[in-house]
Amino acid sequence: MENNFFGEETAVILGLGELRVGKCPMGTIGLGSCIALILHDQRRSLAGLAHIMLPESRGDTDRPGKFADTAMCALLEEMGKAGSTKSSLTAIVVGGASMFEFSANSLNIGERNAAAVKELLQEQGIRIEHEEIGGKVGRSVYYWPEGEGRLIIKRADGTCIAL
Repeated sequence: MENNFFGEETAVILGLGELRVGKCPMGTIGLGSCIALILHDQRRSLAGLAHIMLPESRGDTDRPGKFADTAMCALLEEMGKAGSTKSSLTAIVVGGASMFEFSANSLNIGERNAAAVKELLQEQGIRIEHEEIGGKVGRSVYYWPEGEGRLIIKRADGTCIAL
């Protein structure tokens, strides 16, 4: 889906459980408990983005972007095909809000999503460059992979972060 938030540039907006690797601007809208995982290779002006809904696939591989474990594997594979190495990647992690009140931590899917993604990044030796996780507010993410990369996070409460 194209979106004119990016101005004249052609951009890709990902839906739930989708992932994309490329050099074009990309984003995802309406993150609640979901996680936007961005892997960036500055040398190649290349990025991968996944809109992760759940922490683990438990063998379900139909939509790799939907789960933290399969999204990480798919992004690394696609970025590797484009010439990136793990050592050239940095990560941005956004989302993981607690959208509902739960008495049990095991039901807080946002917290579980964030923990799963951070653990996978640590296992892969990929440094987190920026994280904006948790809280009780939804977010949308827009990313331009050129050079050092440019990130805009729009929160549902009206605040905006530009990096």
